[in-house]
Amino acid sequence: MKKKLCLILAMILASAFAVYATEQGYDGTGRTERAEENLHRFISPNYPMSSGPDAEFMAILENFIFGEVFSYGSLTDSQRIIILLTVMTTNQNFEQFRRAAGAAIRNGTLTPIEVREVVYQCAPYIGFPKTLSILAVLNEMFNQQGIALPLENQATVTEETRFEKGLEVQNQITGGMWEQMYSNVPENQRHIFDYLTAMGFGDFYTRGGLDIRTRQMIIFCILATLGDTERQLRGHIQGNLNVGNSKEFLIEVLTQSLPYIGFPRALNALALLNEVQD
Repeated sequence: MKKKLCLILAMILASAFAVYATEQGYDGTGRTERAEENLHRFISPNYPMSSGPDAEFMAILENFIFGEVFSYGSLTDSQRIIILLTVMTTNQNFEQFRRAAGAAIRNGTLTPIEVREVVYQCAPYIGFPKTLSILAVLNEMFNQQGIALPLENQATVTEETRFEKGLEVQNQITGGMWEQMYSNVPENQRHIFDYLTAMGFGDFYTRGGLDIRTRQMIIFCILATLGDTERQLRGHIQGNLNVGNSKEFLIEVLTQSLPYIGFPRALNALALLNEVQD
């Protein structure tokens, strides 16, 4: 029954988008020119447009992603690439991650530390093995570009302060509600929530290189990409709002994620966003 309701909701939202686009006079002209400009700016000045054995498919992809999505809204270049890298890390898209990260560093869109912190921030949500797989790709790319490793340490907590600092971040994100929620956790399960505070928030959210609003944006992208994370996604939508990321901003973030996560997951995340703040 729940899956059926979700399907109906997705169909209704898709129809609503279509009606809105018609009423607003949707105009997709100029996509190819914008796609070429953005591909050359973000990826490579020598990028071959719509080439290869699937040139027709590539034309659809390029015109939609770089001709429409990359031109939508007011996200900064760095935010667009951070979203791209987050989704590719979550989905384990190794070659695409390598190309996008390498171009971002060459172009100066992101620093090496910012790229690394995007990947690190994914660990509590996708697990350490997947994070290590992307880090192997990233470090190989760093070596190819002559970037000295290891990069500067961004840790701001110690063994003695990681739990305390993690709890501070949790309360900031939840609007001071975390300790109240923690008090209702059964005794034999508290160690898991302690790990979440100390590792998930203390070890990662407190790091330098990215601010908390960017880290919350990253978590929103990860959970939307993973799917089947309704409870966590709802909580982190509110967390985004609590740290200053508006609903309009999150719609732009979701729009930027759409080509990489597909319509079903994007529409599900949009439905939750509308539930949390209608």
